[in-house]
Amino acid sequence: MTAVVIVIALVVAALVGAVATRLRPRRRPAYEGEARILVPFSGALDPAVLDAAIRVARAEGAVLVAAYLLVVPLQYPEDSAQKDKVAVALPLLEAVEHAALRAGVPVDARIEKGRSLTHALRRLWEVERFTRIVAPASGFTPKELAWILTHAPAETIVLSPGQDAVAA
Repeated sequence: MTAVVIVIALVVAALVGAVATRLRPRRRPAYEGEARILVPFSGALDPAVLDAAIRVARAEGAVLVAAYLLVVPLQYPEDSAQKDKVAVALPLLEAVEHAALRAGVPVDARIEKGRSLTHALRRLWEVERFTRIVAPASGFTPKELAWILTHAPAETIVLSPGQDAVAA
């Protein structure tokens, strides 16, 4: 008799657990159904480009995704720790984060590695979806910009700062 009560209690507990799991809202990836504006860059990001990306993100209620593109030379494994390059990237990403947060725009900053700038972008585009891409013309070659415009999975804006915006 006691064994029957224990079995019934276990079955009831399992059913309650199954129902609770189904009723719990599923956690979705952050990018699904959420507008995301990608700003890829390598080296310093021009303030005019950053301001434009922040304005677009604020107007669309989007998350600003700042992606520092880090090129890993062929003599190193692709997943190698590029400490010297990361040390350069982190303060730049932090500056972007501060500017976006001051403007009230949520920000998602990251470093994306690749064998080239376009390889790093391709890797990023394979795992995430973006509403728009705001790319600075500086930092990319004309060939890379043509590749970005040809292969981008979202509406892409390439911004070139005016002559008065060029920093020393």
